[in-house]
Amino acid sequence: MINNTDAVRVIDNNREDAVIVPTMNAGNVRFGLPTVTSNQNLDLPISGAMGKASNVGLGIALAQPGRKVMVLDGDGSLLMNLGALVTTSTKAPKNFYHFLFNNGVYAVTGGQPIPGSDGVTDWQEIARGAGYAAVFSFDNLEDFTTGIGEVLAAEGPVFIHLAVEPEIENTPVQFRQRASRTAQQAYQEVTAALAGDN
Repeated sequence: MINNTDAVRVIDNNREDAVIVPTMNAGNVRFGLPTVTSNQNLDLPISGAMGKASNVGLGIALAQPGRKVMVLDGDGSLLMNLGALVTTSTKAPKNFYHFLFNNGVYAVTGGQPIPGSDGVTDWQEIARGAGYAAVFSFDNLEDFTTGIGEVLAAEGPVFIHLAVEPEIENTPVQFRQRASRTAQQAYQEVTAALAGDN
């Protein structure tokens, strides 16, 4: 299994000018993208809207076809919005990269197992069945680090399954470390950054 922070670091190190839309653990202030980001102005964290990161990322990918968009999704989050896979495939954005952080639990609410976490759910087959153009899967950091180039060279929509170690967030919400900017600030910064490139 891959450490959560290591996984987002590999993605960030290879992002170039991509917009990254993280949610759940991938967007966690303590061990997600905010700990390693190299371009916060192009990070649009979607917290509190579980299951919707891929919808937001799809909209950005369609509006910015010349720029890669990387969605960092959670397994519990995606499970709440499986229809997004078919919608994404139907729209077929070539610049869309959907990373699934599969830790088998609802990590930010105490570690409850998600349905299908006992090995019943085959995320790669679900993505293929939904019509994603390319599907990859990694369960160790070395393979992911050496394989990320092939992933990002593939034409989207691309689905990347990552088996990550569960990192359970047990700190009560009111005592958790806060993000350095609000969702509204992040939206304004990303919008300004994208507008500046046009």
